[in-house]
Amino acid sequence: MINKVIAILPMRFGSKRVKNKNVRKINNKLLFEYILNTLQKSKHIDEIVINTDIPKYFFKNIKRQNVTFIDRKNKLRGNCSMNEVIKDTLNQVQGHIFIQTHATNPLLNCETLDKAIAYFKKNKKKYDSIFSVTRLQKRLWNNNTKPINHKIKDIPTTQNLSKIYEENSCFYIFTRKSFIYNNNRIGKIPKMYEISKFESHDIDVEEDINIADIMTRLK
Repeated sequence: MINKVIAILPMRFGSKRVKNKNVRKINNKLLFEYILNTLQKSKHIDEIVINTDIPKYFFKNIKRQNVTFIDRKNKLRGNCSMNEVIKDTLNQVQGHIFIQTHATNPLLNCETLDKAIAYFKKNKKKYDSIFSVTRLQKRLWNNNTKPINHKIKDIPTTQNLSKIYEENSCFYIFTRKSFIYNNNRIGKIPKMYEISKFESHDIDVEEDINIADIMTRLK
């Protein structure tokens, strides 16, 4: 199937700032279950591949439909290049289009994901990859107390500031060909795909766990 879409969900067991965050309980569910449920609801994703070193008993209650596990190699455990994890996954699975997500984005909606995949399928001759971003219109400063995107003497309202975008790591979509050629999930001709700030919430520090617990109740 030439347009088969494979979702790659990489998860490591250890983490430094938030201990074992991928399997932390948020609103009575393990963190990774949120993104996994979103991927399983997608009408475009054919298979989900979980590349992980998390003990298998954490997955005992998940629906196994279209889910494949890859045991993470020792050299890829701990902090490592995500592109190396993707490369290892591509070497073990078939597929043409890939979408890589993270377990640390529990608020990402299936509708957003499906629209992004459909957009990429329609425009893959124009763009070799797309990645999710969040618009940022704030007055920014560097560590030398110098304004980055504004002038002190001419302070505009934030809505009139030039738009800049944060790579929020919610998802990356690319073809096998693009990844092999660039050795990177972001290709030479990428397209930024803007999503809401709500959906882009990421679990990075302990405080984010508490925020996500509240926000998942609103989802």
